[in-house]
Amino acid sequence: MTSLTVSGRVAQVLSSYISDVFGVMGNGNVYFLDAAEKEGLRFTAVRHEGAAIAAADAYYRTSGRLAAGTTTYGPGYTNALTALAEAVQAKIPVVLVTGDAPSSGARPWDVDQAAIAAGLGAATFTVTREAAGAITQEAVEYALARRTAVVIAVPYDLAALEAAEEELPVPPPAAAAVADDVDGGLGRAAEVLAGAKRPLILAGRGAHLAGAGPELRELADRLGALTAGTALALNLLQGEGYLGVAGGFGTDTAAGLMNEADVVLVAGASLSPFTMRFGHLISPDATVIQIDTAMEPTHPRVDLFVGADVKAAAGRLLRLLDGATPSEAGASKAWRAEALNRLAEGPCHHPGSTETPDGRLDPRALATALDAVLPERRTVVQDGGHFMGWAPMYWRIPRPQDLVMVGTAYQAIGLGLASAVGAARAVDAGNTLVLTAGDGGFLMGLSDLESLVGTASSAVVVIYNDAAYGAEIHQYGSQGLTEKPMLIPEVDFSGIARAIGAESAIIRTLEDLSALQDWIDAGAKGTFVADCRITSSVRAQWLTEWMKAKETVAS
Repeated sequence: MTSLTVSGRVAQVLSSYISDVFGVMGNGNVYFLDAAEKEGLRFTAVRHEGAAIAAADAYYRTSGRLAAGTTTYGPGYTNALTALAEAVQAKIPVVLVTGDAPSSGARPWDVDQAAIAAGLGAATFTVTREAAGAITQEAVEYALARRTAVVIAVPYDLAALEAAEEELPVPPPAAAAVADDVDGGLGRAAEVLAGAKRPLILAGRGAHLAGAGPELRELADRLGALTAGTALALNLLQGEGYLGVAGGFGTDTAAGLMNEADVVLVAGASLSPFTMRFGHLISPDATVIQIDTAMEPTHPRVDLFVGADVKAAAGRLLRLLDGATPSEAGASKAWRAEALNRLAEGPCHHPGSTETPDGRLDPRALATALDAVLPERRTVVQDGGHFMGWAPMYWRIPRPQDLVMVGTAYQAIGLGLASAVGAARAVDAGNTLVLTAGDGGFLMGLSDLESLVGTASSAVVVIYNDAAYGAEIHQYGSQGLTEKPMLIPEVDFSGIARAIGAESAIIRTLEDLSALQDWIDAGAKGTFVADCRITSSVRAQWLTEWMKAKETVAS
């Protein structure tokens, strides 16, 4: 290796894993950013340190490729903590390269950054002059293997010093998948599935990341099973017998059919309370089989757990069923046919109303109209908030990677704009990025509207603007608590967007969407902000379920 500084060695090793870095320059990372440019890494500047990790996180969710965020030490680092916690909770591999206190000791303005990261569940790897490359490689491999966020800390007094020469170890091979001669519980799983009269396959993000869609789809057809997906595996198993999203974003008809299943194969899904409809999705009499890379079952409802790569395990199940007709194939296929009839005849999502108590738009009717206007090739990024169900419920989103839901793991809002910047760098050519946000979360991340305008080649921002923190209005305002802290003055986001360089319009009626249509017809270049004035009188179905579940626990 040629002579490099400690920062240069970190950048050199990272360049073999990543192509993109997001962040804000400061004293603690200026030498790293200089080295990153020399290594050919693409740097996207954001305007708040919290956006550095959020953008890198969304880049991975959209593309499946690792990215890095970078901040300075101290306040730059602490500004990034919410996004770091979200990545940890959501199991997203991402790297934060940050400055840190000098190796000689902390200064009055330094904080114990490693202890803070540990409190969030993120490991810190502090580089040294002797092993800057090896420690960087160890950190990246740790993030990839464990699907988590890591911090690479560069002590301030070492950043520009010459690094020692190193012979880097060869990265360890990926963990072995389930081999043909290893059962691991799959033999028993195959027996249970073969005897099912009403089988259901429920896929989660783990199945998508493993590329297990084709095997699970074939397995469903072999068994005559119905299929469903979590919101993060939307349409992965689309085909005959597909019921849509499991949980609060699905229809009541689909949920009723899932509840009738006698055997449920859960593939790469953690069975969160939202997916489980707070305990009501799966019948208490059903046998639940879970396949996951986790070390143990992720939910007490699991009866048979197989720790394995989902794709390899699904392929193994297919081979175990080769040459054998499932004993209840006739019954299961009859149930599938009946289910499809009931699904077609059952009620769909509420279409919304043309009249509301305050005269503002019904978000359901708005979502339906937007689906017809937005470009068919779209990648949707969602901030957290009351509005977050409208896109997965009402919009055509063909692939799991085309829906990026941020903030849900950590129950945060305000990460949407930052995430849109990362997704904009990762979207497939020809796709339009669509960000959906509430007015509260949008104001939190407003500084990075400028970052999005400067980054995206084609982006639409949909703001569900109810002049309030909508989730709190529905949860607590409905109980009689004062709404004053829950209200937000009516903000002219359209005017702000134009000042920053975007095209925009205030959407007060569905006819006002013609401005967005004209922009799309003209080529959909740049960024368009739709400031949609919606009513706070419509409560999302998923929030109603959550509130009922809380009431049940409280009683």
